[in-house]
Amino acid sequence: MKRRIVMSMLAGATLLASTLLGASPAPAAESAEPAAESAEPSVEFAGSAAESAGPAAEKAAQPADVPAEFGTDWHDPVTAAPPVTRPSGKSCQVTVAEAQFRDFTPYKGTYSPPDGCGDRWSKVVLRMDGKVKGRQYDRLGYLHIGGVEIFRTSTPEPSPDGIEWSVEKDVTRYSDTFRGDRDVEMLIGNVVDDTYTGVIDVKVTLTFYAGRPADNPDRVLTLRDGTLTTPRNSERIVAEVYATGSGGGCEEFWYLAAPDPAPYSCKAAGGPYREVQIEVDGQLAGIAAPFPHVWTGGWSNPFLWYVIPGPRAFDVKPIEYDLTPFAGLLNDGRPHRVEVSVVGVPEGQSGWSAPVNVLVWQDAERAHVTGNLTVHRTGDLANSSTYTPGSEHRVDTRGGHRLTVAGYVDTSHGRVTTTVRRSLANDSAHRWTDGENLDALDATWTDDRSVTVDGRGPARTTRTQLTYTMDGSIVIGADDRLRTVLTLGDRASVVTTRDGRRTHWSRVDDTYTGDAAWTLNVPRDQRRAVGTTSERYRAYGSDGCHDRSLTSVQGVLTEDRIRC
Repeated sequence: MKRRIVMSMLAGATLLASTLLGASPAPAAESAEPAAESAEPSVEFAGSAAESAGPAAEKAAQPADVPAEFGTDWHDPVTAAPPVTRPSGKSCQVTVAEAQFRDFTPYKGTYSPPDGCGDRWSKVVLRMDGKVKGRQYDRLGYLHIGGVEIFRTSTPEPSPDGIEWSVEKDVTRYSDTFRGDRDVEMLIGNVVDDTYTGVIDVKVTLTFYAGRPADNPDRVLTLRDGTLTTPRNSERIVAEVYATGSGGGCEEFWYLAAPDPAPYSCKAAGGPYREVQIEVDGQLAGIAAPFPHVWTGGWSNPFLWYVIPGPRAFDVKPIEYDLTPFAGLLNDGRPHRVEVSVVGVPEGQSGWSAPVNVLVWQDAERAHVTGNLTVHRTGDLANSSTYTPGSEHRVDTRGGHRLTVAGYVDTSHGRVTTTVRRSLANDSAHRWTDGENLDALDATWTDDRSVTVDGRGPARTTRTQLTYTMDGSIVIGADDRLRTVLTLGDRASVVTTRDGRRTHWSRVDDTYTGDAAWTLNVPRDQRRAVGTTSERYRAYGSDGCHDRSLTSVQGVLTEDRIRC
């Protein structure tokens, strides 16, 4: 019975994936107690120390004494992520959505471009302000404008007295979508009843900054019945996929799945290796490692997440695939089948959502850009999970994949060849005891890609190295005391070179650590819940630096330090 409680809480709560995938909404996790809720998804908070959590900043860091355990009120959610930079000068704001989510009914409205800021912008910033009080699970949500998914998020779990939070995101790349009147659809699927009382109240705005636009896509497309028709003069094509495993089932914590014959409560024949693939007309066009999101009810312990969420929990970032090598094939004016799949998901099992946007840059001087795919080299998919029985059961997993594609387009400024190389790797060690009163994982994922563009002038190469880490354990003692210790890492390195010389670089290291405990199977006032969490977000590069650290103890923000 203990494990049923733990697994239901690992699932965090009933998320929206069932609705996103077209299934009926799943019920709330049956064994989780209402007072122990916490949420899931990922979003970046906006602003500096005084801005990054909106109203949360009004509760300043308090180095004073903290309560012995969580009460009915705690600091509003906050992250150490940097603010979205904003240009100076004239700006215009449009309210996109104002809604209260009580069930699985989407908000539907209309969007019109702003007056007084033209139709070309140097930056467009989305801001979502949310508030909720009472009891509620974490919920997953999306925002579509004109059918384009511009934002995917999840929610924190509230205090009985209520919390407020804000998220900002740079959405300038969707400028083409914002230039006309569009339908709006937003949903944060929720359940409100006599037990789960939290109504999620949100407002979303877009702020437009007039000025010279950056190199944004000329078109933003979505798939129609699984097909894509690009403009015939497309010279660069990038697909983005908002991939999330969620929905309350085992794919919400896919990284713990164990193969047969391992005696574990979540099974997958191939073990925990997951890979998000995109195909064009049945041909593999891109591979990627999914980010191991931990929502704010995750790892059996909502007390880890009340103040500081895990990386990307409130701003789900899309996976990007450069499909430019396929542009010559796609530019024939016909629809082409584009499919996204997740390697490792058991056949017939739901739990993943993967909506696709396609960003297109066009050659204004040509009606038709021709070209061809010249290289398509796929390495063997490595996926090995070895089960070792014992007093501590163990599954060791090693997986990886490589893909190289290259193609050219003949543009008005000459022939341009694009070569994309991508290499994935995953190593993990999963340990647990009978009854799963110990459950521990140490895992690393790497996603290394390079894009080389060779045309007029020296060749330019951008190399992006992504590393995700998860090192944690859940232990339930004989006294029903559950303790979770967890460290999460989200690291990225990007270097651009031209003719062998570095022209731009950046490095990001977002590290979360948490240690929280509470007593199972007792009323809320007897849980003796305690938790210490911290986050340090470091970003350095050609554009400057950001280094901020946060610490919370029992819901009190005790440190908020900025080093640069």
